Amino acid sequence: MSGFAARSLRHKSFAIGAVLVLALIATALLSYVWTPYPAAEISIPDKLQLPSAAHWLGTDSLGRDIVSLLIVGARNSIAVGVIAVGIGIAFGVGLGLLASARRGWVEEAVMRFSDFTFAFPALLSAIMLTAIYGPGLVTSIVAIGIFNIPVFARITRAAANGVWAREYVLAARACGKGALSITLDHVLPNIAAILIVQATIQFAVAILAEAALSYLGLGTQPPQPSWGRMLNEAQSMLFQAPQLAIYPGVAIALSVLGLNLMGDGLRDLLDPRLSRAR
Repeated sequence: MSGFAARSLRHKSFAIGAVLVLALIATALLSYVWTPYPAAEISIPDKLQLPSAAHWLGTDSLGRDIVSLLIVGARNSIAVGVIAVGIGIAFGVGLGLLASARRGWVEEAVMRFSDFTFAFPALLSAIMLTAIYGPGLVTSIVAIGIFNIPVFARITRAAANGVWAREYVLAARACGKGALSITLDHVLPNIAAILIVQATIQFAVAILAEAALSYLGLGTQPPQPSWGRMLNEAQSMLFQAPQLAIYPGVAIALSVLGLNLMGDGLRDLLDPRLSRAR
């Protein structure tokens, strides 16, 4: 672990990404115990104030404190990312391992299911779910989670197929070990690094997708703050108060940048070939 930690500190992309991700997580945790003002507190007399000692980044068109909205919005982004990626891992990895272990018609069925699910991206799934259940944070999470399932299923199946062809797996099969035992003891541990890297990438995609859905009015609903809805509300004030769009836009960009940099760094650190090259 000490060797991994030392290499992590030397890897600039991973170090920068980890700092940005930790800042995002710290901001989300901070929202549970402190914000400068209640995030949903409206104060029309204080609307569109410039940054000051009272409001560090100013206020929006309803007089809400921008810093408070950004802090609570980080909590929603983290929640969507964690749950949506968790759905993708729980179902997608299971299907991918099943397809790789059983092959034949099982593998074909799983892959065709993945192709069918890919025909319904997060936005389209959210529109269909909104028509049935109405817009909301849960709708966003389910839509993004459904989109993540075939992503993890395909990656898991491809990586697992490579492990099933290795000599030590063939030796395990020759010793009489069953498919489930081999999957848990040999296949899953050897593809865990790939899945971890993919999870960070999909986390960034989930944050972008949630922001897009909230921007379109399909995601987080008032009065709950959301970076995407902050952008939606700011579009009518672009010439009068352009900073209202800049702040949530920068928050989204830094979060996605941090996750992508950390994912790239993890790929380098967890791949033995790349580690030896460094």
